Amino acid sequence: MSDSAPKNLVSTATASASIVSPLDERYASVMRPLAVHMSEYGLLKYRVAVELEWLIFMAQRPELTHVAPLSAEQVATLRGWIESFDETESAKIKAHEVKIQHDVKAVEYYLREKLNGAGLPEHAIQVHFCCTSEDINNLAYALMLKSALSQAWLPAAHKLVADLTQLAESAKSIAILARTHGQPASPTTLGKELAVFVYRLNRQLKQVAASEYLGKFSGAVGNFNAHVAAYPSLDWESLSKDFVESLGLTWNPLTTQIESHDYLAEVFMALSRFSNILLSLDRDVWMYISFGYFKQAAVKGEVGSSTMPHKVNPINFENSEANCGIAIALLQHLAEKLPVSRLQRDLSDSSALRNIGVAVGHSLVAIEAARRGLGRLALDPAAAQRDLESVWEVLGEAVQVVMRKHGLPDSYEQLKDLTRGRPLTKEILHQFIAGLSLPAEARDYLLALTPQSYIGIAARTVRHVQ
Repeated sequence: MSDSAPKNLVSTATASASIVSPLDERYASVMRPLAVHMSEYGLLKYRVAVELEWLIFMAQRPELTHVAPLSAEQVATLRGWIESFDETESAKIKAHEVKIQHDVKAVEYYLREKLNGAGLPEHAIQVHFCCTSEDINNLAYALMLKSALSQAWLPAAHKLVADLTQLAESAKSIAILARTHGQPASPTTLGKELAVFVYRLNRQLKQVAASEYLGKFSGAVGNFNAHVAAYPSLDWESLSKDFVESLGLTWNPLTTQIESHDYLAEVFMALSRFSNILLSLDRDVWMYISFGYFKQAAVKGEVGSSTMPHKVNPINFENSEANCGIAIALLQHLAEKLPVSRLQRDLSDSSALRNIGVAVGHSLVAIEAARRGLGRLALDPAAAQRDLESVWEVLGEAVQVVMRKHGLPDSYEQLKDLTRGRPLTKEILHQFIAGLSLPAEARDYLLALTPQSYIGIAARTVRHVQ
């Protein structure tokens, strides 16, 4: 296969080959947990949920006298509509939208039909009371994103980090040649280098998990104009706050027609940072594979190259890198664009919001591709050992530091002359150390040192990811 689509995807995909986005065809199986929330169907379901919860909220507030109370059984029926909402129901809303060319009003008409059919005509006319479309949309998008991240994206990301943590632990004592600027540097361990990514990814996951999701419910321009016209004496700010918080969101008290989307920018930048760190991991693991530190399991029947039969390519990490790049571009654009709106609102945010699922989707594809790649890796300590056998010059750092500790002059300069830009053998280094005026204990330590053992406390630092 030319890239790392899930193994069964090509044979099981039922979508038309004329679909433009690979998320909806090639990566459809990966998208299923996300599509439940972030598809058009998902958005319609959350709009229905907001409209019905507002109707229930009004029916339960005695000060809102225009809405008759609902019995517990009736409330259960309405909430059951949310739970049982499926693509057949979403198609009914789309049929209304085709006629009236307005997506939110279509939800209102759909619910009026259902309420009339349920024998609640007096409630049917109160659907969408005092609401502007954005009162419904901003809450629906907040619920959609919160659910998608908590139920689809975060579980996948945590599994990736768990896989990486396990690999870091198993490789924590495998010494490898470090490379700074692409050149041989003081040795490290493979596990410690992977643990660096675990720590970084976990920080971003904590920020994503702790994200605050804001909502507004204050009418056409954020002033409760219609609300005051209907009930001049009510504390509409308090009612709005109670409703928004009843949905598990944070109330935003000061908005225009739209919620300002600053929290969305914060969430998307955290997702972007996670994706950027994952992209860096993809590239580093790709390099470690090329060095031979990892072998990749060959899958029976799989083709690595159309002409070179021996190839087992790191396609999963390459696929993850590509999808990280797309996700980062979209997430950063959304983070920059969404908080900017002309005056009390323009519709550019509406078009941008339609791509939230695409941005998060590419990030999820990247996560799953990296997981597949990690699952095919096998450590090859012998390859790391071979790399270290011929780089005795990396011990120059240790020798000059011990010399400096014991007061020997020009220690750095002497080692620079001995090692810089030239290969160094064990014999030449040991001859140099033997000629130094060092205490016997210090000399013996340096003579016992090897590139494989010169790893500091690298293995011990891996504990910080547990």
